[in-house]
Amino acid sequence: MSTIKPALAKGTRDFSPLEMVKRNYIFDTIKTVFKKYGYAEIQTPSMENLSTLTGKYGDEGDKLIFKILNSGDYLSKANAAHLSALNSNALIPSISEKALRYDLTVPFARYVVMHQNDISLPFKRFQVQPVWRADRPQKGRYREFYQCDADVVGSDSLLNEAEFILIYQQALANLGLTDFTIKINNRKILAGIAEVVGKPELIIDMTVAIDKLDKIGLDGVIKELLERGFTAADIQKLKPVILLEGSNTEKLESLKTVLSTSPTGLTGVAEIESVFAYVKGMLATDPAVHPDVELDITLARGLNYYTGCIFEVKTNQVAMGSIGGGGRYDDLTGMFGLKGLTGVGISFGADRIYDVLQELDLFPESAAAGTKVLISNFDQEAERYALPVLQQLRRSGIAAELYPSSAKLKKQMGYADDKHIPYVILIGSDEMQTGLLTLKDMQSGLQQKLSAEAISELLKTN
Repeated sequence: MSTIKPALAKGTRDFSPLEMVKRNYIFDTIKTVFKKYGYAEIQTPSMENLSTLTGKYGDEGDKLIFKILNSGDYLSKANAAHLSALNSNALIPSISEKALRYDLTVPFARYVVMHQNDISLPFKRFQVQPVWRADRPQKGRYREFYQCDADVVGSDSLLNEAEFILIYQQALANLGLTDFTIKINNRKILAGIAEVVGKPELIIDMTVAIDKLDKIGLDGVIKELLERGFTAADIQKLKPVILLEGSNTEKLESLKTVLSTSPTGLTGVAEIESVFAYVKGMLATDPAVHPDVELDITLARGLNYYTGCIFEVKTNQVAMGSIGGGGRYDDLTGMFGLKGLTGVGISFGADRIYDVLQELDLFPESAAAGTKVLISNFDQEAERYALPVLQQLRRSGIAAELYPSSAKLKKQMGYADDKHIPYVILIGSDEMQTGLLTLKDMQSGLQQKLSAEAISELLKTN
């Protein structure tokens, strides 16, 4: 039998114990904030029926769905004509009935429809689970990655949007980030701008172009707008909007003038004003919290999906893309026959947040904490003596290990170093006779003689 060289599937990763502790620190911090705002956790299966996912992400998205071959002789039910013609797209439905989930949003919509008689509206849920995309792997882009979503459906109140701003603020601050911007825009404002210019049918073309302002500059945006069907006269109208400056209040006043002939656009402005008013009201008794919220007219975020307020979060401490985003969508569940259920949701980019915290050295020591103390093992007698001590430490809430077999002290100390265990308890004949155990601080090298009870108390406070 030939030896198989171990390898990962492209676009996937292993996570070491240290990485898992740090990742769970991020997830747990965000989950705690979600729960504080009334969001409850659900989970959905890794696989869904292929029909559930197909047609929800556009042609390009459908190509990136990982299909699962039917079990058994999957070719027995294959369409013979498609098989002989080697037409893979037409063949797939007859050989694959299931697929790995592409995102958490469509499965959530499916969940709401299937459980509509069991849930109370508005329904507030969060999910932290992996998703899979058959994308081309590259730096920062994986085929398997985690999404960290919170959504509320069944409520059109703009209080939800305001609370999402505070959720971003609190979660990222709790993770140690101090300089980040929460950008907000509204789909109706963008639709209003396209109406005022006289090109409502080109709203997607317009926003795709102005969304690139940071990357290609004003001249590049103008060139692209001209290529997409806008005239020089249109661009003269768009320029003041693209280059909108000032405080959020000044921007909103300017937009009221620009969009005075567009009821849709003015509705979008009013919605942003309401969100800001909610935020101000909730922070009235918390003057120390000042979320950096910026009205950014160039923010687009998938306009064929969102219908109201849209969000994007960027850190200003590290050169990094967005670390969060989301927005309001209407009729999320309509794809499964439950019409008219509006919703709004956000997502945290956990992998990018991990990279940011790592680069800024913001993971607390506790996030890397594993075993707190290792008990040495010199012989059978010392091992028997150590067993009740080991359990006493664990009952006190201290992560403790007993080296599993007798070995030279150097080897045991090396094990403690490799696992970054901060303390070692040495139990020899003197310790067993006196009941005073030797506790060694692995960082300072300091050793002291203490009872098992005193060691427990000391380690609980250190």
